[in-house]
Amino acid sequence: MSSPEISAILEHSKDLDRLRKEQEDVLVEINKLHKKLQATPEVVEKPGDGSLSRLKILYTHAKDLSENEVTISNTLVNQLDALLPSGPPGQQRRRIEGSDQKRKRMKSDSDISRISPSVRSQLEACASLKGEQVAARVKLDEADKDEWLIVKVLHFDKDTREFEVLDEEPGDDDEGGGQRKYKLPMSRIIPFPKRNDPTNATYFPPGSQVLAVYPGTTALYKATVVNGHRKRKTDDYLLEFDDDEENGSLPQRTVPFQKVVALPDEPRQ
Repeated sequence: MSSPEISAILEHSKDLDRLRKEQEDVLVEINKLHKKLQATPEVVEKPGDGSLSRLKILYTHAKDLSENEVTISNTLVNQLDALLPSGPPGQQRRRIEGSDQKRKRMKSDSDISRISPSVRSQLEACASLKGEQVAARVKLDEADKDEWLIVKVLHFDKDTREFEVLDEEPGDDDEGGGQRKYKLPMSRIIPFPKRNDPTNATYFPPGSQVLAVYPGTTALYKATVVNGHRKRKTDDYLLEFDDDEENGSLPQRTVPFQKVVALPDEPRQ
């Protein structure tokens, strides 16, 4: 076991400590901003307010730090594996055979323990969506582009970080007429706000671009907020959907707040 190899491990450990401290600082700032928006949600409607932009920057920073932590953790695991003795072949084989099932059961927990608190919390939140309806970006058969649909979460795999979801809307007759299942990464899933908790849902002021369920369908489309539900003292938004022209103008449609989410970077047109 050489001194340079140990030194490299120690240096990576220091990098890991630094990343985790920086993650904690970012989480503190995120929590402060969350409390501010919960206490005074109307602040985002003021001209020049940068609360939402600041929150996006913080989340992006937290994501980058988490990915760096995973990279360094994997490097440390590989370095330690290279230094640890493998033991006699027969003994090693018996140990693996005897504990194989136990190791499979422990794999998920051990992987999660190596990641940051923010990512661990995000994975737990994803797992808690089982049985819930969410917005999902899927590729339909023979479609030119992705579609945003309402689906039901069947399972979330913390190892692969993939959702298994069910499109409960029956397909066309030529597609078999049955319900369809998809396996999708976290980036293609958006949870809906809780129906019974409108005060904690993100508020979108007039003029905001959102993704919303078109009335009478299970599909989501890009829309512009005409009036927010708080100003109207209801639980509904008044929206104008893109490409929804009737008689030369865009009709204003009412959509419940729990069917309106933030517009992702690559929206459905």
